[in-house]
Amino acid sequence: MNSQSVAGLLGAIVASIVMVVAIAYGPIGQYGKPAKPASLQQAAPAQPVPAAPAPRGPVIREVPN
Repeated sequence: MNSQSVAGLLGAIVASIVMVVAIAYGPIGQYGKPAKPASLQQAAPAQPVPAAPAPRGPVIREVPN
C-alpha cells in the first residue's frame, strides 16, 4: 500500500463522516421542517411606528470665572 492509496482511504473516511454529520444536523430542503402557515402573515395588523423625538443639541451653561 503506497501513500496515495492510504491518503485516498483516509479521505474517503473523512468525507463520509462529514456527509453523515451534515445530514444529521442540517436536513436538505423542506425535509424535517414544519410547514409555514400562511394565515399568520395576514392575521397580524400593522402597527404604526411612533415618530422619533427631535434631536437635541448640546447644553451650554454659563460658567462664572
